[in-house]
Amino acid sequence: MRLGFVFHSVRPQSLPGEEAGVGVEEPEQPIVVQLEPIELQVESFEAFYRRHFRSVVALVLVLTGSGSIAEDVAQDAMVSALRRWDELTAMDDPLAWVRRVAANRATSLARRRLAELRAAVRLGARPAPLPAMPEPDEALWAEVRRLPRRQAQCVALHYLLDCSVQDTARTLGCAEGTVKAHLFQARTTLARRLNAPGGAR
Repeated sequence: MRLGFVFHSVRPQSLPGEEAGVGVEEPEQPIVVQLEPIELQVESFEAFYRRHFRSVVALVLVLTGSGSIAEDVAQDAMVSALRRWDELTAMDDPLAWVRRVAANRATSLARRRLAELRAAVRLGARPAPLPAMPEPDEALWAEVRRLPRRQAQCVALHYLLDCSVQDTARTLGCAEGTVKAHLFQARTTLARRLNAPGGAR
């Protein structure tokens, strides 16, 4: 539970003999400001979790391509949010913080898994296949995961979760112009790759 305050301006009552019409010039009355505490409704963590967990999983899924990893990363981000819930509820948008944590962990994990895959290929090992994403989006999101980290995050937030440019910027902690630039570069790269001969369609 949090407390807020509402402001009331009150003019003090006139002293005896100062009422209008008595013939005494009425001095300018100061305005007294009173603060009245009110209770602000704060969403519980349980309600926040139920409302947003699946969307965080979806974000991580398109950045990693793995359903099991998406569940784990989203869960870790929510655990981090729980530990800082009192602090997050004081923010304008706690979901933006959770999405940023999940997106950063997802792209870091995806890069690490790619490095492990390349090492396994060099050693002649055969890694276990990752769970596939539903068609027809897999080809597109596979190309998104090849983009630079910030471009991939911007695309996932903006197109998958339908975040505005402003919300995407707030989530990633960058300027709106930066988001627009990342989206433009990502669209240009994806168009070139997907439309190239032999590219994914």
